Amino acid sequence: MSGHSHWANIQHKKGAVDAKRGRLWSKLSRAIMVASKNGGSDPGMNIRLRVAIDAARSVSMPKENIERAVKKGAGELEGVTFDEITYEGFGPGGVAILVDILTDNRNRTNGEVRKIFEKGGGNMGAPGCVAYMFERKGLFSIVAKDADEDTLMGIALDAGADDVQNVGDAFEITCDPTIFTQVKSVLEKNNLTPAIAAITQIGKVPVDCDTETGQKVLKLIEALDDHDDVQHVYSNLNVTDAMMA
Repeated sequence: MSGHSHWANIQHKKGAVDAKRGRLWSKLSRAIMVASKNGGSDPGMNIRLRVAIDAARSVSMPKENIERAVKKGAGELEGVTFDEITYEGFGPGGVAILVDILTDNRNRTNGEVRKIFEKGGGNMGAPGCVAYMFERKGLFSIVAKDADEDTLMGIALDAGADDVQNVGDAFEITCDPTIFTQVKSVLEKNNLTPAIAAITQIGKVPVDCDTETGQKVLKLIEALDDHDDVQHVYSNLNVTDAMMA
């Protein structure tokens, strides 16, 4: 099967990891702390924590930083308490946007994120205004030249995945978040290392925009993602090569 790239909709900018590594580590530390606090400090029993730790390792976050964040979340070390919030809104062209937040000051973050929406030509909406347009999924991206489509589909579907799509130079696998670790393990046992592995929000119906509008949406997404309290930004924009050029 072929389709548009889900991953392009949430990570359109290449090469940003190194440039923003310090900020990224800070965000990942928060994610680890909250996961550890809410689900326990054992990644073997806490899927959310395991995913957060894997994400931290994928960007070379030092082991001691990861361990410190786990201990802070578990209460073994003193740490800041973060609230989890999801803001919803619209970007240019009516594109739906979800923003996952971890903050120690709701009022400050609310005002700052609202300003970013407005400056980017969008607006923040009421809770529930766009959440129904998304579904939470586990997402894996396998480089196409590393796998045979039929073989990969058999492996993924046998592991419980929902779908496998050919999107240009990659295969994208989606699954229920509860079996994310199971699917990832099966892929790795078959010597298939995902270039991307994440639990994310995927737009149910992608929105098409002209190139200029799409680029405005991508700039808004980037501005939101640059905020220290923002963990993830999701949209239902169908990102094209022209938008990313």
